[in-house]
Amino acid sequence: MVTRYISLVLLVAGLTTSCGFRRHKYDDPITKDTKQPDKVLFDKAIADIEHSRFEIARITLNTLINTYDQSEFLAKAKLAIADSWYREGGTSGLAQAEAEYKDFILFYPTMEEAAESQQKICEIHYKQMEKSDRDANQAIRAEDECRTLITQFPNSKFIPETQQLLRNIQEAIAEGEFLVGNFYFKRGDNSASANRLSHLVEQYPLYSKADEALWEMGQAYGRLGNRFRKQEGDAYTRIARDYPLSGFADDAKKKLKDLEIAIPDPDPVALARMKWERDNRVKPGMLSRGLAPIRRGPDVSAAARSGAPAMTTLRASVPPSVPQTAGAGSGFTGDVTAATVTDSTALDTKPDARANPPSTAASAADPQSQQSASDQQNAKKKKKKEKKPKQPDTNQAAPASTQSSN
Repeated sequence: MVTRYISLVLLVAGLTTSCGFRRHKYDDPITKDTKQPDKVLFDKAIADIEHSRFEIARITLNTLINTYDQSEFLAKAKLAIADSWYREGGTSGLAQAEAEYKDFILFYPTMEEAAESQQKICEIHYKQMEKSDRDANQAIRAEDECRTLITQFPNSKFIPETQQLLRNIQEAIAEGEFLVGNFYFKRGDNSASANRLSHLVEQYPLYSKADEALWEMGQAYGRLGNRFRKQEGDAYTRIARDYPLSGFADDAKKKLKDLEIAIPDPDPVALARMKWERDNRVKPGMLSRGLAPIRRGPDVSAAARSGAPAMTTLRASVPPSVPQTAGAGSGFTGDVTAATVTDSTALDTKPDARANPPSTAASAADPQSQQSASDQQNAKKKKKKEKKPKQPDTNQAAPASTQSSN
């Protein structure tokens, strides 16, 4: 019985081999089992990064890059160096990681990892953001880097995440602007408050306190007098139209009625967005509120979760208290061009504008002013001559002294 079973197994094995079902092992250079030296170096460096041996990993990766310049792992090795600095952290580590990520984007702009590198740069500055009432330099840098990702890699899978990150960043920046405008408002500096809050609501309409900023802006314009009645009405109109669910909407409508300005209908898009934000807002927990005083970064729990973030930075407006002269803003609007001077004698033959200031040029065009200028110069010369003391004649004094001595 046993002999028959063994014979049957050998027969099946022989038939399988003869029919071509035998499996031939394929040496895939991408698999973990490969013994190619560049792949061995890359795997060793990745293992070191995962075990926080960042310096050893970077030495291994640089060896791979410098030794195997045609390796298929060249791009991944360069990206791994940046990732090692990113994981190491710290101010110097994150700065070095940003430089490495930018180099990777420069050398491999079409790779899928280029968008990921740009997102890491955005996160580098996002992690270093201060609270809203402190220096906003890192927040502004993070805003610029997130905008770069959205514009340069519009089809990337990181776009939704980066847009939300950008909303959080702009919430923090807008909060800082609101604190300044609110300070001026409480202090009674209505012109500065209105100017600061006006720029805030124009630049960041998704800000969670934009309705409150518009309300204080309208109040500030109202204190400045009747000549700012239009700006005051525009602030209350925007509350009633763009923020219909705001707690200031009813008061804004009363103000519009007192100013005899038509009350606008709520914008349906803005109404739907505010309803969605209200129903989907996630409130911070007790632990998050307790750690808020010692947290380094800003509180962005109230940031919008929908809507397109601001992609451009608007120019700051002129404060309303600054008088505007007639024709202001209608100055030179052309393009300034520069060209190489081919005539080497131009500096010697043509007048130098710096040696002829506007006052001198204006007086040169007026004959009367030229005459008065020459008269003044002659008068100055005459005074100098009159004030100059006469020198004694030493040639005549010498014989007199000689005679007296004799």
